[in-house]
Amino acid sequence: MDEKKNKKKTPECCGYPVSIFFIVVNEFCERFSYYGMRAVLVLYFRYFLRWDDDLATSIYHAFVALCYLTPILGAIIADSWLGKFKTIIYLSIVYAIGQVIMAVSTVHDITDANRDGKPDNLTFHMALSMLGLILIALGTGGIKPCVSAFGGDQFQEHQSRQLNTFFSVFYLCINGGSLLSTLITPVLRAQKCGIYTQQPCYPLAFGVPAALMVVSLVVFITGSGMYIKTDPEGNIIGSVCKCIGFAIKNRFRHRSSKFPKREHWMDWANEKYDKLLIAQIKMVLKVLFLYIPLPMFWTLFDQKGSRWTLQATTMTGDFGAFILQPDQMQTVNPILILTLVPIMDKIVFPLIQKCGLNFSPLKRMAVGMLFASMAFVCAALVQIEIDKTLPNFPSSSESQLKVVNMGSGQLTVTIPSNEPLLLESLKSSDYLTFEQGDITVSLSTNPVITKAFSLNMGERQTLIIPSDPSLMNLQEDTMSKPEEGKNAIRFVNGLTADLNITDLGLIEPSAVSNYTLVSQGTQTFILRSGEQSCEFSRKFGFGSSYTYLIPSTLSWTNCSSITEVEDIRPNSVHMALQIPQYFLITTGEVMFSVTGLQFSYSQAPKNMKSVLQAGWLCTNAVGNMIVLIVAELGKLPKQWAEYVLFASLLVAVNIIFSFMAYFYTYIDPAEIEAQVRRELELESVDKDKENEMLAMQEKDSDRQNEQEVKQTKI
Repeated sequence: MDEKKNKKKTPECCGYPVSIFFIVVNEFCERFSYYGMRAVLVLYFRYFLRWDDDLATSIYHAFVALCYLTPILGAIIADSWLGKFKTIIYLSIVYAIGQVIMAVSTVHDITDANRDGKPDNLTFHMALSMLGLILIALGTGGIKPCVSAFGGDQFQEHQSRQLNTFFSVFYLCINGGSLLSTLITPVLRAQKCGIYTQQPCYPLAFGVPAALMVVSLVVFITGSGMYIKTDPEGNIIGSVCKCIGFAIKNRFRHRSSKFPKREHWMDWANEKYDKLLIAQIKMVLKVLFLYIPLPMFWTLFDQKGSRWTLQATTMTGDFGAFILQPDQMQTVNPILILTLVPIMDKIVFPLIQKCGLNFSPLKRMAVGMLFASMAFVCAALVQIEIDKTLPNFPSSSESQLKVVNMGSGQLTVTIPSNEPLLLESLKSSDYLTFEQGDITVSLSTNPVITKAFSLNMGERQTLIIPSDPSLMNLQEDTMSKPEEGKNAIRFVNGLTADLNITDLGLIEPSAVSNYTLVSQGTQTFILRSGEQSCEFSRKFGFGSSYTYLIPSTLSWTNCSSITEVEDIRPNSVHMALQIPQYFLITTGEVMFSVTGLQFSYSQAPKNMKSVLQAGWLCTNAVGNMIVLIVAELGKLPKQWAEYVLFASLLVAVNIIFSFMAYFYTYIDPAEIEAQVRRELELESVDKDKENEMLAMQEKDSDRQNEQEVKQTKI
């Protein structure tokens, strides 16, 4: 194989094979495609498919888990049958098809027959998106173990320095693609687009990653003629699994006490497999045993794309100079990664070493897990602050009522079991809570007006008292925070004539418009009644709800006499408060993830790296499955309690891991392999000597027999 590689001369540029430039561009586009799609995925589930937070979180983590399981399949296909080049080509095609299907599934106009801006057949969109996600998981996972290894195959033996640089650039492309995509795709999602109605532009947010995946595939195929393509060499994972399987089966066959025990259960594979392979597997199993507690770290880490993004939707992203979308907060992670990795490697770890502290790899991993726990404690504290700002909606056995005075004079409103309300003109009360459905309202008019009302249990309502109090009526209020950080507004027409308002249509006298959703920022509405008109402008934050009272004496010069009534407060907790939890989780990632792989590779033979990588990816997959289970079965009433639960679980797992690490003995795989080889050589020498002795004995026996025959003849 090596001879074949060295014979092929590939064009070079600045000492590098030209082919690797195609591979680097391919990786950047593919990572942009994957992370761009993943950045907006949970919000697509939540707001387009209308799933609740728990289901959106569960499906998101099921997808991520699948993405971390399929690399094992990709490695086996590449090493056993197709080779790296063909595997990348075929699975990239599957990947690109999946991205295109995913983008098509987000076009609401496909099933929007009544053109109200909402898809009429969510099952169709759901089926398409699930098919797309399965293909994406097969594609992105399948090519993951192949691309970097294929890039390494392009270098000759004399290009070791360039090879190291290539892997650094390769890693930079991964983080660069992740950073740019998580900045850009949320901005695309926030745009408005559509054939018949303008809605959040999910087709563009998913379409751009799909286009980048197609570009990635085209770029990779373009460099086809320059690549060094190696044949499949056989997959070590398969050999390891077969050897372990045989050892277990053989041990089970010889479970009787009459068979002598062996030093290690893997020694039961001696009858069929090479001793060197068995020794290598023993080293790998020792490391894989340490992997058992590790999934809990990934359980917390990957929630930055689900729970933390949903948390950001209940916060304000107004940074003054710019507005940050909730799904853009994820960019903090790659930014911190690019910053913290060199700081840790060049400053922090060397400084700890100079202080004489033994900060071994396993200790670093334990500290990394502790940082992740602290990140979720921070997330819980932020959630508690958010909960303080959320409206207190009535339970199913309660109802809430707000009273609005649209008249031109002061008014006293009396409701039994409550203090009398003194309302000025164009003012409202706070929400009153009632445990009974039937109430009587009395107004201090002359004569006194009394009217009975039946309140809807479990809902909020507003009692509108117009200029003619006898026409007072109940209006239903919104029962949830507006989604996606938007603002719900409505107008009450206090005029004696019809009123037309931009985006809200015609409002009759003393009537109330339906709620309409508006985005953050300054919004302008044009009010018209007959020949008269005026512009009404307001600046909105995130997640609020307002009722605007238009008096009978409206000033048509500038609409200045319109009064604002706050139904739901805007989000007041700033997204910047999430930065500490992102800093802690990223610090944990640097200490845990980077150190973990380095430790694993240092404690196992070089030819077993793919086995360890498979085990490492499995810990990630299992971690995401744990989130899925907790989200679906936990059903904790408060989100902050779930964050504390995850933090507590990781602390408990970290204690177990620390005990395991304490009793772990570091080894030198090369030395163990050399020792096994020496033993095999000695066994071989002993066997040769034994064979020589047997041969000599046979010769002596033959001579003796010949002499006996001669004597007998004589």
